[in-house]
Amino acid sequence: MAQVTKETMIGELLNMNIDAAAPILLGIGMHCLGCPSSQMETIEEAAAVHGVDADELVRMLNEKMGE
Repeated sequence: MAQVTKETMIGELLNMNIDAAAPILLGIGMHCLGCPSSQMETIEEAAAVHGVDADELVRMLNEKMGE
């Protein structure tokens, strides 16, 4: 499994494992996962917009996607 980083694009992340990633992103208030603009945002950019610590979000995603 590819490692998620702050530079990973949301679209790329969802293609890696939508079942693991989507609930986490929805949980931080990112409800526009299918929007074209969100697909080209990095995890770091999305975290900033939603007031979430990017490092913590990456940790949570890698933990969940590694299960």
